[in-house]
Amino acid sequence: MDDLKAKYLGQIADAGEENALEAIRVAAVGKKGEVALKMRELGKMTPEERQVAGPALNALKDEINSALSAKKAALVDAALDERLRNEWLDVTLPTRARRQGSIHPVSQATEELTAIFAELGFSVAEGPRIETDWHNFDALNIPSHHPARAEMDTFYMHRAEGDNRPPHVLRTHTSPVQIRSMEKQGAPIRIICPGGVYRADYDQTHTPMFHQVEGLAIDKDISMANLKWVLEEFVKAFFEVDDVELRFRASHFPFTEPSAEVDIRCSWDNGQLKIGEGDDWMEILGSGMVHPKVIAAGGIDPDVYQGFAFGIGIDRLAMLKYGIPDLRAFFDSDLRWLRHYGFAALDMPNLHGGLSR
Repeated sequence: MDDLKAKYLGQIADAGEENALEAIRVAAVGKKGEVALKMRELGKMTPEERQVAGPALNALKDEINSALSAKKAALVDAALDERLRNEWLDVTLPTRARRQGSIHPVSQATEELTAIFAELGFSVAEGPRIETDWHNFDALNIPSHHPARAEMDTFYMHRAEGDNRPPHVLRTHTSPVQIRSMEKQGAPIRIICPGGVYRADYDQTHTPMFHQVEGLAIDKDISMANLKWVLEEFVKAFFEVDDVELRFRASHFPFTEPSAEVDIRCSWDNGQLKIGEGDDWMEILGSGMVHPKVIAAGGIDPDVYQGFAFGIGIDRLAMLKYGIPDLRAFFDSDLRWLRHYGFAALDMPNLHGGLSR
């Protein structure tokens, strides 16, 4: 045992890395190590011999383990000292020039329209992006056979086999927030619901994830005239023009009746869009009077209350106002693009100080 002790304590002292130390541990005190093999010989000894050899072997094992632990700690400390010598940092050096970030055009457009609708008396409502099938479709009077509910258009969440609970979807619009707000707040209510939405589409003017703002106003004496005034005031303020002309075209949406798509008079001068003048028309949003079934789904009596709703694509508004040609660039994370189209981080848009400064 004296020879084993001298052998392994010497090897431990000479070990220069943790891998070598582990090999010594296995050879000395591992399950098949020399000390373990010596312990198996205790069964062949007489009781008197075991009383002497047993404690001596245990003491040897403990001494080798202690030497291994001490050497490992020393190697760790030496490695740390080496890193500290090589990876030093002079904290007295001057810092880099401070950089100020910029606001993404989608965030800027969201802030601008929020400021406009706040002046018109609308508050902001938010809701979950993962929605129940009922809030996203059924409560909005969208029938089960409607194309929007097909898997080619909507992202459905995975369900385990045998799960009979109603399905969940990545919301396809922010209209479910209107249902949740009516359930929670009741009537009268006047809200906008900005946020991200998801649809299975991807090209120059469509992406799988984009942004919408939907508006809702419910009261006892609301009409299409109120809707027309609100949209006119919004368009004038957002595009920062003195006058606009809107054209309401009859359309069909399951959640409004009557429904209308809204066009704005405009012109294209050398590829530049001019709002409020010219002989062209461009569709910018959908709107209408809220369907009585939708009002009832929100827990409000449709025989007493009525209202209007509208939906606008925030990304498309940003493209039109800031002259951005391709929607896909919004999500490319290109810092050069963001520096070109971004906005100053500390300039908060408001109607009195200006929107897109």
